[in-house]
Amino acid sequence: MSAQFPVPPAPLPPAADDQAARRRRIGLLARADRAMLERAWDRLDPKPAFRRLKQPETGLAMVRARAGGNGQRFNLGEMTLTRCVVALDAAGIMGVGYVAGRDARRAELAALFDALAQQPQHAATIETELLTPVQQAAAAARQARAAKVAATKVDFFTLVRGED
Repeated sequence: MSAQFPVPPAPLPPAADDQAARRRRIGLLARADRAMLERAWDRLDPKPAFRRLKQPETGLAMVRARAGGNGQRFNLGEMTLTRCVVALDAAGIMGVGYVAGRDARRAELAALFDALAQQPQHAATIETELLTPVQQAAAAARQARAAKVAATKVDFFTLVRGED
């Protein structure tokens, strides 16, 4: 007779709202500048112990676009991208960070904050002290760009002439 070992249940897939929240968080962390991430890291006390599952590495990613914003996709070009994966030692929670450019420390900090934000005791603090200011700064930059573009906008109009 063979012994029957209990089979652990398969982990439940994350809820769609959890995935959307994490996607938003990773996107905002990718937009955060290094100084903002460093200030938030310096305010952490005590600093969490972590290990790098994937060292920060720089590579290229193909940027795709759509003709007219919603037409057929095409390859626009390549951009430099740095990524890092860390795990918090105490909880074993994994965090990922992707940033444009070659800043390895920025990618590591983004991964650390992604991992920390998955812990309930850090989630609210990271949201209010880091993610909200990043979102506000991105919105302000977007508005400034829109104002600059609007200042150069030329409205063409046609006067209808004819014998009609």
